[in-house]
Amino acid sequence: MQQTTISHTVTLALDLGTTTGWALKSRDSQIAHGFVSFKSQRFEGGGMRFLRFKHWLAEIKTMTGEINAVYFEEVRRHVGVDAAHVYGGLMATLTTWCEHHRIPYQGVPVGTIKKHATGKGNAGKADVIAAMRALGHPVTDDNEADALAILHWALDTQEV
Repeated sequence: MQQTTISHTVTLALDLGTTTGWALKSRDSQIAHGFVSFKSQRFEGGGMRFLRFKHWLAEIKTMTGEINAVYFEEVRRHVGVDAAHVYGGLMATLTTWCEHHRIPYQGVPVGTIKKHATGKGNAGKADVIAAMRALGHPVTDDNEADALAILHWALDTQEV
């Protein structure tokens, strides 16, 4: 008889950007997901979006009690300079926060995520959304779908 082990870890997956998609597998294996905006507000300094992101991470950690692993989309090419700066700032904030809290983290290449989710490494946004809906997730945003795809990749290929 084959034994199945149930992981009681909390895993967070993120699609970093001005609109950040997130997916979380809780200790009881429930999956929650959504997206949050870190768009700069009027009259805000340039670093405020990153401070709000750090506070948001702290809220997630407080709400769950702990986070055992973080996975994020590792982007190597950006459409524009501003997008690259935002991504770099969010990634620096995330990795610093994870180091501070001793939470293991890993970037996952875009093609790896898309291939796992859809079977095609160059799949479009609509394909990833459709794949996540086929798994029963009522996604409404491509960032949310990407975060779910990262989470499913982690659950299927990593020991989380």
